Parts: sequence; structure tokens; C-alpha cells
Amino acid sequence: MTLHMIRLCVGCDTIEDLVAWHQDSPDPWPLFTRMAPKRAEELLDGGSLYRIFRGLILCRQRILSVGRVEAGGESHCRIDLEPRIIRVAPTPRRAFQGWRYLDPADAPPDLDETGGGDLPDELARRLREAGAW
Repeated sequence: MTLHMIRLCVGCDTIEDLVAWHQDSPDPWPLFTRMAPKRAEELLDGGSLYRIFRGLILCRQRILSVGRVEAGGESHCRIDLEPRIIRVAPTPRRAFQGWRYLDPADAPPDLDETGGGDLPDELARRLREAGAW
């Protein structure tokens, strides 16, 4: 059964910022967290990492692998992500620390499915806030 992960995108305000931040990252993009997901097998069964920018879920990346790494005498979790970013319908989400699991039924649809994939993030945000999208 597929399961997704959701996480705040700290240090980036837009998807373009995220892409610029990772321009020199190896393929696949690594994501490091302190805690390893206990349901990793479900994440690897077609799961994605959904990213929250300034209170809205705006995109996702497919999760390719989950593993442990040693760094500075401490163990961390490394999650490898597909570099391709898929925009999703902007969906409000409150801030939280770390990451959370996201049930597929609660995941926002890809913009390719709903249309509007070429809307600027700020316009999409305003439309969502106004209840027009």
C-alpha cells in the first residue's frame, strides 16, 4: 500500500528556490532527517515527498530509497528523491516540525490532472485563499 510523506520546505519560499538550492546536488536528491520512517516499505511503494512552502503544499517528488547513514558519530536517515518536481494543486497546511505521513486520499492532485500548471505560485496561493480554486 502506498504512503506519502509531507515536510516543510525550510529556507525556500518557492519551487524555483528549491531547484536553485539543489542545482549542484547529485542525482537523486538526498534529504537527511534525524528520524527514520518506520513505514519505509510503504513509502517506497510509489510514495512521494510533498513539500510545504509558506503554508501551502505546492509540489511533490517521488521517493526512491530510504536508508541510514553515519555522520559525525551520529546516525541519520537519508531519503533519496527523484529530481523531477511535480506541481500539485496548492493546498493549505499548517506548520509542524519534522515530517509526517500523508495518506494518499489526503494528497492534493497533480496540476496536470486539474489544469493550471502554468499559474504562478503567488496567484495560485491567492486563488486558494479566496476559495476560487
